[in-house]
Amino acid sequence: MNIDYIKTRLNIFIGDTFGGVNAAIIALPQALAFGVATGFGAGAGIWGAIILSFIVGILGTKIPMISGITGPSAIVIASVMHALNKDISSVILVMFMAGIIQVVLSRSALLNVVKYVPYPVISGFMNGVGIIIIILQLNPLIGHPAMSNTIESIEYTFLNLSSINYDALLLGLMTLVIVFGIPKRINKVFPSTVLALIVCTLISIKLGYNVDKISNVAVGFPKISFPHASVHDIITYFHYAVMLSIILTAESLLTGLVCDSLTKTQSSPKRIILAQGVGNAVCALTGSLPGAAATMRTVAALKAGASTRIAAFVTPVVLVLLLFKFSGFVAEIPLAVLAGILIKIGYDIIDVKLLKVLRYAPKEDLYVLMLVFLLTVFYNLIVAVGAGITLAALLYAKRVADKARIVHKVVHKKEILTLEKEVEENYGHKIRIAHIDGQFFFGSATQLISKFDVMLGTKILIITYDADDLLDISAIFALEDIIERLNSQHIRILLVVGSEPVLNQLREHKIVAQIGVHHVFAEEMKAIEFAQKAIKRSK
Repeated sequence: MNIDYIKTRLNIFIGDTFGGVNAAIIALPQALAFGVATGFGAGAGIWGAIILSFIVGILGTKIPMISGITGPSAIVIASVMHALNKDISSVILVMFMAGIIQVVLSRSALLNVVKYVPYPVISGFMNGVGIIIIILQLNPLIGHPAMSNTIESIEYTFLNLSSINYDALLLGLMTLVIVFGIPKRINKVFPSTVLALIVCTLISIKLGYNVDKISNVAVGFPKISFPHASVHDIITYFHYAVMLSIILTAESLLTGLVCDSLTKTQSSPKRIILAQGVGNAVCALTGSLPGAAATMRTVAALKAGASTRIAAFVTPVVLVLLLFKFSGFVAEIPLAVLAGILIKIGYDIIDVKLLKVLRYAPKEDLYVLMLVFLLTVFYNLIVAVGAGITLAALLYAKRVADKARIVHKVVHKKEILTLEKEVEENYGHKIRIAHIDGQFFFGSATQLISKFDVMLGTKILIITYDADDLLDISAIFALEDIIERLNSQHIRILLVVGSEPVLNQLREHKIVAQIGVHHVFAEEMKAIEFAQKAIKRSK
């Protein structure tokens, strides 16, 4: 056997092992904390991460997708738990149906509909989830039981301020100092959440603090038990299952996009969701928590050297070893420490990227975002997403209707089209020219991202935006993503924008600065001439 081949396979295995271990270290505190937050318990969170990651490793893509309970899915399950009066068997039925719905989605064209959800809806929902996680941890942080919804949590936090458990508060504040204060360079090597978990739990044990703890964790392998359900139950709980499946699917697809960007590959969305659906159905049957492909854990695995699905098997093996070896220590973890960790996770979920550009965002996007955010935090997650999509569609329809008028517009000249083809052919496709025709909004933006994924052999890409319509916030972020992906492939971008209002908008959002002022043109001919000279200089 070839020595080089053996070395290559060994390096891949070592990378996958380190990646899987790294992901497991990050997954442990998150799975424990989310398990407690849902009301199912820490054991359900950790076993869900073990089972789901293992099944996704078998059925999923070649790229390692480290899966398990995440913030959005935990909040949805906690909301369902509250709505069904903590009827565990009914919630398990909802989780099982959600997994089956995912399997059905993976076999249908409906999966493509998810990518048309407007960015303000996603951002409003994610910001709402982040705030909910933080609010629900306020009572455990001061040593009192967690409430099941945000309004109750806020009310009881004020009531409980007169009876604070200062041991719990001290541990919670120490946790917050560690998770927020550890420098990024250290956090990359040793996650701050794990450090906080170990240090604060040891302090609690050594000083004998009187605080609420996890107390017991199911160490034994969970048993499969099919939920008892009537047709009436299935119909009654179906909308909860649909909502949960949408959240699990959307988060997994987002992680898939991130992985594709990092690895320069193209994974199958249908295969990702099929694996997630089967895994989530099995999790429900074992009384464990379903989840999604977790972006943070997957990226950590990739950056540690993981490149194949072996990493997805290493992670659950490490989690099982940790669970069996340190179950006694896990039982001693104070709930106030988990509260501090969850507050950090909630903060990380908040869409800081959007907050930075809020003052530039169109009013219509802000209306949608605020509606989804407020409904998510104070009313109902299912209603929030539905209302957000409906309002976004209505506002877009109004925007298009307001622009409807009879106009005479000069069609792109045939001479230019001929010249474009000649330039591409004469330069061996080192120069390519792409037109963004029509309005660049949330629907077209998601489709365009995939079209710019791979441009083999291209050195310069000229992107011409032909419309006069301003870009919405989804299109702005999509354009940023396109630029980042092409830059990672060492492709220089030239942007042609004829509309002054659009150009001003791109300046405000730092797109012009990202591309370079000298790479933005008002006329396509000037961009072509610039590209031709640049190619000749590089020879």
